[in-house]
Amino acid sequence: MYAISQPYVVSLYSLQGQRKYLTGPERTLFIAAAMSCPRPELRSFCLVLAYTGCRISEALKLVAANIETTETSIALRSLKKRKKVGIVRQVPVPAALIDEVKIVHDLSVPGRRLWTWSRSRAWQLVKAIMAQAGICPGLHATPKGLRHGFGVHAIRSGIPLNLVQRWMGHASMTTTAIYLQVIGAEEREIAERMWQ
Repeated sequence: MYAISQPYVVSLYSLQGQRKYLTGPERTLFIAAAMSCPRPELRSFCLVLAYTGCRISEALKLVAANIETTETSIALRSLKKRKKVGIVRQVPVPAALIDEVKIVHDLSVPGRRLWTWSRSRAWQLVKAIMAQAGICPGLHATPKGLRHGFGVHAIRSGIPLNLVQRWMGHASMTTTAIYLQVIGAEEREIAERMWQ
C-alpha cells in the first residue's frame, strides 16, 4: 500500500496548538532588549529582523548597498525565489533604524556584508536576546517567530494584505493570509475594531 501524504499546511500554530509567533508585547520586549544590547552589530541585526520581517538568511546576505538611506528602506533579496533572478523587495523601515545601521556599519563600500556570522550563530544570538527579553521558550521564541510576529503586527496595524505579502516576500497571497488566523488578544483587538 502507498501512504497518502498530507499536504503541507502553513499555520501560526503547531499541530499541538502551540503559538509560532511573537505577540505584540513579546515583540516590544524583544525590541527593547535589542536596543539595550551592548554589542552594536547584534543590536542592528535584531532590529533589522524585527522591523523588516525578513528571514534570518536574508538579513545575513545584506550588504551596504541594500540600505536605502534616502528612501528609509532596506532592499532584501528574496532567497526563497532563488530560481528567479533578481527578486528584490524594498521594505520601508523607521528612520531611526537607518540611523542605527549607519552608525554601526560602514556603508561606504557597497558590496560589504553587514554581518559575517553563520546562520546557526545568528540564530543563537537572536535566541539569546529573546531570553534576555524574558520571552518564555517555545516555538514562538525563535527568529521565525519574530518573522511571524512582524506579519501579525502588520495586519494588526491595518497594513493591506498585498503590502504584507510584498514586504515578507511571499509568492502566494495564501501564505500571507495565515496572519489573519490570529487568536486571543490579537483576534479580540481586530474584532473590537469591527464592533466600533
